[in-house]
Amino acid sequence: MDLLKKIAAFSVVLMPASLFAQPGTGIINNTDVPNAIRTAVPFMTIAPDSRSSSMADVGVATAPDVNSQHWNPAKYVFMEKQGGITLSYSPWLRALVEDMNLLYLAGYWNLGRMQAISLSLRYFDMGSISFTDGNGSLLRTGNPNEFAFDVGYSRKFSEKMSVGIAFRYIRSDLSSGVSQASGPKAKAGNSFAGDISMYYHSDMYLGDRKGQWAAGVNLSNLGSKMSYANEQEKMFIPMNMGIGGSVGLFFDSYNKLTLAADFNKLLVPTPPERDANNDILMGKNDDVSVPKGLFQSFADAPGGFKEELHEITVGGGLEYSYRNFFAVRAGYHHENRYKGNRRYFTMGVGVVMNVFEVDFSYLITPYNNRDPLANTLRFSLIFNIGEASK
Repeated sequence: MDLLKKIAAFSVVLMPASLFAQPGTGIINNTDVPNAIRTAVPFMTIAPDSRSSSMADVGVATAPDVNSQHWNPAKYVFMEKQGGITLSYSPWLRALVEDMNLLYLAGYWNLGRMQAISLSLRYFDMGSISFTDGNGSLLRTGNPNEFAFDVGYSRKFSEKMSVGIAFRYIRSDLSSGVSQASGPKAKAGNSFAGDISMYYHSDMYLGDRKGQWAAGVNLSNLGSKMSYANEQEKMFIPMNMGIGGSVGLFFDSYNKLTLAADFNKLLVPTPPERDANNDILMGKNDDVSVPKGLFQSFADAPGGFKEELHEITVGGGLEYSYRNFFAVRAGYHHENRYKGNRRYFTMGVGVVMNVFEVDFSYLITPYNNRDPLANTLRFSLIFNIGEASK
């Protein structure tokens, strides 16, 4: 892996803005300048499964599936099967590197009809990296990687509403034990976090056609900061608030169309505008505790309310299914150009074969052919276990 690819790959991995958005330029009270929010472990925000990623990363309020652990753990208790396991795979940023991959394993088990337990393991392999010293001499070859493991619990509060929680451990090893002689000793970053979620669904009618609507909210990755060196400043992990809604319409007993949308906002402080002496000119100090940073994130952007709105990403998708056997999906994801500029269309298909399901998704970036996310593929294999207790 040459130096140029290494810099590009790590820039994408370590920044939430996939198109290399730059920090605030110092232009006071102007929201039309790049000012992306930075966090550690941005791989935690990547859509891991094929179904939701084919609907433009929408999943907070879609129909429950085995991959709900990432989107909204509260949905599991409404699964019709007794349990299930899924494995998803995505070759990541293949326009830049050839050996970066994301793997995702998730599963659940219904404990009667009122509660369920779930778990997931996410592994991000950054491939082989050549580490060099300040003079360009090779120190060693390493394999940086990150992973997160979590367990969840969901419970019904009624036949229409449920809540869920999840507890998570995150480990990020970017240096593979390599440190510069003149700098602080590098180490793997560690963090503990949790999710709190809610899901509500109800039947409805549009004329003489039966349907169902749903809404959900998921506060995810609420946890401790992460540091990669003994003396280095700690970074926020990508705490996030996701709010979603969906409407499903049955044309007949065989055909169903679902429309869904998600709105996401990082619950992380926005970098303030600073002068040449690093004094804050506009905005608020972003070097604060986790609780303060979480609440501060709603009203700390240097550009005021307009810039706060820029920090909300929107995804909209649709899914057509036939007899719960075959599904076709599509969607569009939008992020403000000054907060990352991730704008893309997605599409995908899913097929159910007895107890197995296979999903596939594909990402299209028509606005920027050089976007490193272009042509991203994801594959998911699902194994359903038994019937749920009624």
